[in-house]
Amino acid sequence: MSPAGTTVLGAVFNLNHPAHVVHWHFISLSLSNVIVMALMLVVFALAIVLPFPGAARRRRGGVS
Repeated sequence: MSPAGTTVLGAVFNLNHPAHVVHWHFISLSLSNVIVMALMLVVFALAIVLPFPGAARRRRGGVS
């Protein structure tokens, strides 16, 4: 990446502050990691609950 590109990214994201950290007894995670893990759990739950596309058609004996 060019120096100009890094300057633009540096202007968009302010990294001159301490990270937000979530503490649970013996584990310490950044807030961004907690959000990503929560979103992964939501997607996993939706993948289990929602039916596959075309599942009803296959159950009726239609062409796949």
